Amino acid sequence: MNIEELKKIKEKALEEHIPIIMDDTLDVIEEYLKDNKPKRLLEIGTAVGYSAICFTEFLDENGCIDTIEREHERVEEAKENIKKAEVDGKINIYEGDAVEILPTMDYKYDVVFIDAAKGKYPFFLKEALRMLKNDGIIFADNILYKGYVLSDYNKHKQRTAVRNLREYIKEATENENLDTEILEVGDGLAITKFVKR
Repeated sequence: MNIEELKKIKEKALEEHIPIIMDDTLDVIEEYLKDNKPKRLLEIGTAVGYSAICFTEFLDENGCIDTIEREHERVEEAKENIKKAEVDGKINIYEGDAVEILPTMDYKYDVVFIDAAKGKYPFFLKEALRMLKNDGIIFADNILYKGYVLSDYNKHKQRTAVRNLREYIKEATENENLDTEILEVGDGLAITKFVKR
């Protein structure tokens, strides 16, 4: 991986206010990936490819990342960035709406990283669980959404996103087959694993 290019990609995204994974969130995920090198990782929400590029460093030998992005402009920039970072053999980009693409996918993943439309998080969880290996893990970023999710926030503008993030947390924490931890890093990170009973 070309670390210099990765730094430039990060700087450009921050300058242009493109939402990319926060450093402390990335640290938590990388810590896990270091110890559990995934063969196959699914990312929902590519943006400009920054997090996927970061994750490639921890893939198992011949491992790969499938990432989904619906905005054409972002897809093009991500492809460019992936090439610049010299990891193009490791990342497959699916262009389109994850709500339509996910049901057509039939792979099994070691890790799923959710970082896309907040209003769709419960759907993403359902699909992630369907494709997750038994010893796999799901990371959901921005789960606390500026603190709104655990407060009595009810303004119209973000109401749907907040309601759906609350629903995600409820499903992930109340399902007896799942073990979910919520960390207050970045904008909130939910970590979900299957529980062996």
